[in-house]
Amino acid sequence: MKLQYNQASKKWTDALPTGNGRLGAMMFGGAETERIQLNEDTLWSGGPRNADNDSAIKILPQVRQLIEEGKYVEADQLSKRMMGPYTQSYMPMADLYVKFLHGNIVRDYRRSLHLEDGISAVEYRIGSVTFTRRMFVSYPDQVVVLRLEASSPGQLNFHARLESPLRYETLCDENGLILKGDAPEQVDPSYYDTDEPLIYGEPGDAMRFEGRLTANLEGGHAKYGQDGLRVSGANAVTLIFSAATSFNGYDRSPGREGKNESAEASAYLEKVMKLSYSDLLQRHVDDHQQLFNRVELNLGESIAPPEHPTDARIRDYGASDPGLVELLYHYGRYLMIASSRKGTQPANLQGIWNEETRPPWSSNWTLNINAEMNYWPAETCNLAECHTPLLDFIERLSRNGQKTAATNYGARGWTAHHNSDIWCQSSPVGAYGHGEAIWTLWPMGGVWLCQHLWEHYAFGNDQTFLREQAYPIMKDAALFCLDWLHEDKEGRLITSPSTSPEHKFRTPEGLAGVSMASTMDISLIWDLFTNLIEASDILGVDEAFRDTLTDARSRLFPMQIASNGRLQEWALDFEDEDPLHRHVSHLFGVYPGRQLTWRETPELMAAAERALDLRGDGGTGWSLGWKVGLWARFGNGNRAFGLLSNLLTLVDGEKENYHHGGGVYTNLFDAHPPFQIDGNFAATSGIAELLLQSHQGFIHLLPALPDAWPKGFIKGLRARGHFDVSLQWEEGAVLAAEITSRSGGTCRVHSAVPLQVESDGVKLAVNPDVDGMVTFATIQGGRYELRRI
Repeated sequence: MKLQYNQASKKWTDALPTGNGRLGAMMFGGAETERIQLNEDTLWSGGPRNADNDSAIKILPQVRQLIEEGKYVEADQLSKRMMGPYTQSYMPMADLYVKFLHGNIVRDYRRSLHLEDGISAVEYRIGSVTFTRRMFVSYPDQVVVLRLEASSPGQLNFHARLESPLRYETLCDENGLILKGDAPEQVDPSYYDTDEPLIYGEPGDAMRFEGRLTANLEGGHAKYGQDGLRVSGANAVTLIFSAATSFNGYDRSPGREGKNESAEASAYLEKVMKLSYSDLLQRHVDDHQQLFNRVELNLGESIAPPEHPTDARIRDYGASDPGLVELLYHYGRYLMIASSRKGTQPANLQGIWNEETRPPWSSNWTLNINAEMNYWPAETCNLAECHTPLLDFIERLSRNGQKTAATNYGARGWTAHHNSDIWCQSSPVGAYGHGEAIWTLWPMGGVWLCQHLWEHYAFGNDQTFLREQAYPIMKDAALFCLDWLHEDKEGRLITSPSTSPEHKFRTPEGLAGVSMASTMDISLIWDLFTNLIEASDILGVDEAFRDTLTDARSRLFPMQIASNGRLQEWALDFEDEDPLHRHVSHLFGVYPGRQLTWRETPELMAAAERALDLRGDGGTGWSLGWKVGLWARFGNGNRAFGLLSNLLTLVDGEKENYHHGGGVYTNLFDAHPPFQIDGNFAATSGIAELLLQSHQGFIHLLPALPDAWPKGFIKGLRARGHFDVSLQWEEGAVLAAEITSRSGGTCRVHSAVPLQVESDGVKLAVNPDVDGMVTFATIQGGRYELRRI
């Protein structure tokens, strides 16, 4: 479980990522000059502001009237007046440069990232001396640790310095180097061409940050100066970097009401100075492995030689190498551990890693697919703790979303739109008309996010969480939907204006994006109402409200099947602007939703399958990842495997236009292109979905196993109902499984053959019922072994 290379990074997307949810580091591995690019998850531009648009509520009736009259292009243009400002941007913090005074001619160079212990490493030889570097970012101790060693005494000689792409200054004291800086007050998105894309205010107005670097030497001498740290004649050196910002909450000015970033950065260092390198390492590894080691996966024997470099492995073998697919799967779990931990911000569009002052799409949270996609593997792949940053963010966002719902739409509850940032912007973006309605005017962001609240409960059965955190937020999102929905001429409940994110349709008057009752809108609302109805019943509350939701759900505009047999994306059978569009929003009800299944809605499921088939097997990196999960839900493992093959295509460039096909970079980062981390998470969740599904109220083992994986096993997946599941298969069929019930209750398992269920030495042969189900009672903590008879 490692990424490995025979050369240093040439660009950022070759570098290897480490992180602890708060601090992120990219290690380039240069022999003569090492660059460590550093991030801190609260370092954003800007500050809290009122982004709502009180003109929107006045424009809304006019837009709805135009839509009712079929004047979609006019409605599209008028709706621009309903937009707010763009979000702020996630900022890079610093770069640590270490220049070694041994020249650049090296032998036996090796660079690697070990997923099982979260350590990035470099090793090479000069003459008879072997130089090694190991870097990790500790969650227990909240610091970046870079260990430098030479195999012969006194051979470490280097100069280390700190820089930042933001406004900064460097100082030093008796403990080490200090980098102090501040973020811009305003950063425009990279796609918004303005005269002043970065605006700095007076020091103290915007976010402040501080990084500190200290060194523990074993032998040799160290000298700190304003130009950096100089070390000579050392045997080994441990460099430790701490950092903090003045961020003090989404609703407080980071300048005027900010925390003392200097005191916080200093405190992190003070705590670790008492620890040896071996102590720091052990604390980090223990913490990392208690999460990472929960899941094991074997898809068959790897065909690549053990020492084959990862970039060459992608190019030479792709998905035909089962070991590379395993690596891609675990890489997604590794990235989640590294970018999303309790108490941190949720993983953004680039996780936690960003080197640009105007990053792609502001490196923010894009709520029409990408932020949600980041967390698809959290529950299934046994990282529920890593889900909490998103769940906590939803709670904060809902508070601003109440203001947006009232101001923009005169509605109860809360709403959020296409983008958000650390300041929890919930209003439509677009710079009051610069953006396009197909991505700005989409008030379903809060509705989709609420699915994560429900899923966290569904997998963990934590009624306290459901009652105290999830249910109130879900209920308020439903109140918004009840007010946003209105009747069409036939009495059906529709949304208007309505978009299918980022995709236009053709009309006689030209392209448009705004209409009514897009399939995604209705599917998301159906999902929220269904989850809330179940939650209300479980908690025994709000019976009258439950009846209201049940009635409204029954009156939702029904899904439509187009003349060519596909599930329609819009209420009317419009022609797609792009038949191969990267978004497949109208298929939400298949995955990650649960509205459409072969058992309950076969006709609509067939239409959805037809729609996905027509979209083709190309697309951006994250789009390929979504399609893997969709084909898994359709039960077509071989089609999903083809998408994994497309995803495991090497992309060498870094700045390609996103309309080109996606793949992965040499460091296995998802190439949208450019880099977006959501494709990594979608690939991981999609692979899990091929092996285990539980969204229909039962556990389905191997629902869509590709022919390419005839033999294998997986241990440690989770199923809804609070079950842990491990399974083994041969010749494409289940051989054995183990199910651990964490809460007790009834367990239903789909099986095409009779199974023997064993627990505590008691064996029971169980035949599937007419629905193909094997059903048995479980106790809390009970372990049940299933074997094919």
